Amino acid sequence: MLFACLGLGLVAGVLAGLLGVGGGLVIVPGLLFVFHLIGLPETHQQHLALGTSLATIVFTSIASFRAHAARGAVRWPVFRAIAPGIIVGTFAGAQLAALFSGVALKWFFVGFAYLVGAQMLADLKPAPSRQLPGSLGTSGVGTLIGAVSSWVGIGGGSLSVPFMTLCNVPVREAIGTSAAIGLPIALAGAAGYVVSGWDAFELPPGSAGFVYLPALAGIVIASFPMAKVGAWLAHRLPVPVLKKCFAALLIVLATKMLLTLV
Repeated sequence: MLFACLGLGLVAGVLAGLLGVGGGLVIVPGLLFVFHLIGLPETHQQHLALGTSLATIVFTSIASFRAHAARGAVRWPVFRAIAPGIIVGTFAGAQLAALFSGVALKWFFVGFAYLVGAQMLADLKPAPSRQLPGSLGTSGVGTLIGAVSSWVGIGGGSLSVPFMTLCNVPVREAIGTSAAIGLPIALAGAAGYVVSGWDAFELPPGSAGFVYLPALAGIVIASFPMAKVGAWLAHRLPVPVLKKCFAALLIVLATKMLLTLV
């Protein structure tokens, strides 16, 4: 488990800095594979994967957004406007997730992963056609982004980057701001899953609610330093090409999860 989680952390850290996606779309199916191997009860495998994924993003988002901020790529006014909604939406979403079955959450994850993968492969980008809404509107969008992020265990980059691009925020700044937004998503989501899973039955030793601490430690050890590497690479590598490779990986992982559901 330790070696598998270290490998997941390495990949997730690079993705967090490079693409602003937080790595959760890779961590969640990776954790499901690890949990199956070590024999964790299936009842809460998806909940544990989502909660643990969000907990890891606390650390990767810190490293990633600091690297982007050092290059002036974070729009702090946007961050301050969207953060209240992000916190409310993510925490509430994590509470609601406890009411859903693991199977239902897996179906939602598969559908979301296919949508993100198809969008990246087709290189569909919203045309910059409007300005950012006021603080109330931006916070409202943040509430929706936070809720969806809590149900798929991500830092919200696949949602917040298109939203900011639509609102005329340059792509590089959208990625940097998304990395910063990932921190309140991860904090609120991890806290929500700890609270919602605190009294759950059949959790393995080492769990804090729906956060599995041994896996968290293994992933963070590798992901925290690699997020800085990813942010450095984002300013030097052909990100569009890498996004297509990531999209193909997403579709493969989603298909593998789908096969376990049908």
